[in-house]
Amino acid sequence: MSQEDYQGFETLQAWQNARELMLLVHSEVAAKLPHYEKWDLLSQIRRSSKSVMANIAEGYGRYYYQENIRFCYLARGSLTETHNHLITAHDLGYISNELYQLGITLAQKTARTLNGYINWLKKSKQGGDLPEGRLREISPNYLISDQPEFDEDDPDYQSPITDY
Repeated sequence: MSQEDYQGFETLQAWQNARELMLLVHSEVAAKLPHYEKWDLLSQIRRSSKSVMANIAEGYGRYYYQENIRFCYLARGSLTETHNHLITAHDLGYISNELYQLGITLAQKTARTLNGYINWLKKSKQGGDLPEGRLREISPNYLISDQPEFDEDDPDYQSPITDY
């Protein structure tokens, strides 16, 4: 398989949005937090923002739908934690209204695409009603073939796959 044919977790829109949020947290939010928050809020928000994209990537590499979904749930929990830390940073006056709104908007965008990806995984799962969907997938490249059927008229719809 050539490099051009490879489509890994980096092509997932949910992962890309999580990455954008992580970069905002590390480059903008972290710089605004006071030194005395270094081992508390700063450490927590940096870890939780990295955990979102890491769990999406780890789930993608598992090749079992149920395990992928489980890691996406973990990513969603870390995303909610990051959202909470943004609220805390704003409430304590560490970040501006503008930076807070940008962070919350990115967190919500990430949540929508992550939920879309989870729903797509649930609908695409081979093995149907087998216990825990343990049937092994035929190919880990499920994002390359048939596209999921979503209601594209839904205003919150965002494809979990990026078009290149």
